[in-house]
Amino acid sequence: MIDTIYRCEICGEESQQPLHWLVVRCNSAQLTVYKWTQEAANETGARHYCGEAHAQVYISRWLEAACS
Repeated sequence: MIDTIYRCEICGEESQQPLHWLVVRCNSAQLTVYKWTQEAANETGARHYCGEAHAQVYISRWLEAACS
């Protein structure tokens, strides 16, 4: 069986068991942050981040785009 390898959207770090990672799902009007679960990570459009700092980079960029 081949495990899924997840990649951080910011730094490119890869992991098969990203236990302390975060998942972000969003559209043009809403952004939701989830603690890592495989179910959340595998949802269509889910973005993966290796930690809070890298999730925050994306959240800041999303807010900037939404407010400009």
